[in-house]
Amino acid sequence: MDPAVHGEAGGEDAIRSAMRHRLRNAVINVVPVFGFTLSFALTHRLAVALALALAAGAAVCVYRAARREPVWGALAALGLVCVAGALAAGTGQATSFFLPSLMLHAVMAVVSAVMLLLGWPPMGVVVGLITKEGTGWRRCRVRRRAFTRGNLVVLAGNLKMLAIQIPLFLSGRTVALGAVDVLGPVVIALGALLGWRVYRRVLGGHRCGSHDRMTVVADPVVRREPLPGRHRRGRGARCADATACAGEVHLEGPAGEHLIPAAAHRPVHRAPDAPTPAVE
Repeated sequence: MDPAVHGEAGGEDAIRSAMRHRLRNAVINVVPVFGFTLSFALTHRLAVALALALAAGAAVCVYRAARREPVWGALAALGLVCVAGALAAGTGQATSFFLPSLMLHAVMAVVSAVMLLLGWPPMGVVVGLITKEGTGWRRCRVRRRAFTRGNLVVLAGNLKMLAIQIPLFLSGRTVALGAVDVLGPVVIALGALLGWRVYRRVLGGHRCGSHDRMTVVADPVVRREPLPGRHRRGRGARCADATACAGEVHLEGPAGEHLIPAAAHRPVHRAPDAPTPAVE
């Protein structure tokens, strides 16, 4: 298999695995919000909803610690729940519980738009971190364009969520706002999946780096054909051993294969084999 194809397939597997992992973590981290929304819808008591949300956040941390998973994400979610609870308790408004999450989504939308304008789509940055490629994708104009178009889909989904959440927040509809916030991770994950599909469609059959490695094979002057043990003249020839070729131009093909253009090929003439004695 072509190393470029194999590396690209491995990168896609790593990206899919990372997307599934992030979706799972997002669903787990949204449990405190679900507890707050459900308890407030049933009791309409802010103190009870806040207590249940904090208990759910602590339970998520314990669950991850028991599974020996990194708890930094759960701790960050618990910290966000504590800040949201403090705002809700201080203002006496249940909708204030969702203010930190709303502000976080707004900041992410603004940062994504600015990075797209600067030519640094966040999707490309994240994919580079996952595949250990870093910022190498920016050297390819095709991939930059594909990442930009895919990221526009993700940004459109984020803006759509904000367009729904902001009116609900301003109108004080706590339960509806909580329901939208609970479904937020699923919507974001679907947007990311759709954005990745757009990226793959724009990319098409382009593979960065594969053309550079296969330039010699794709050159019409060079032709690959099986020539065991000898040379043949024609448009191109292949030498199984670099030391047996007197040509001045030596090119290396895939898997160490020695390729030589026909114009520079001067075969080495060997003495004919001795005749086999006749058997009387």
